Amino acid sequence: MNKKYFLELADYNIWANNIAIEWLNQINDEQWKQAITSSFSSIEQTAIHIAGAEKIWIDRWTNIQNPVFLTAEFKGTKNELIEIWRKSSADLKTFIEKYPEENYNQQLTFKRLNSEEYTMEFAQTYSHIINHSTFHRGQLVTMLRQTGFTKVSSTDLITYYRVIQK
Repeated sequence: MNKKYFLELADYNIWANNIAIEWLNQINDEQWKQAITSSFSSIEQTAIHIAGAEKIWIDRWTNIQNPVFLTAEFKGTKNELIEIWRKSSADLKTFIEKYPEENYNQQLTFKRLNSEEYTMEFAQTYSHIINHSTFHRGQLVTMLRQTGFTKVSSTDLITYYRVIQK
């Protein structure tokens, strides 16, 4: 794992999140809030979770004391969430641009959501958040289809590689 690869993953994450956000911009409030059985109870809650997870990892990496997880606190609009999500995606890349590659294997101690302290290598946390967002974007596809929205497209990493190589 090196900075070039991590920046590539950050660019991929921004690209894929922008596609998902475009889907969200096309659905109505009923679809946004519709109860659906999945990891989270609605498209809204799933989107809050993705944006919140990206944001909390940045907060952990930058030593923000007592970071707030959006899933527990967010009460804003879809547009407000989208702005938070776009900023978090961009902030992931900005963080990697500035973070020294020699620190990728350093241990990072943070508090989990249940307040327990936990330690992992920085590189593992970064890989995790990229994978985590990918997983939940996949759930968004299924949830969107269940609400009748079918204008979804692939956000797979291989699709990203094909798109950027053109």
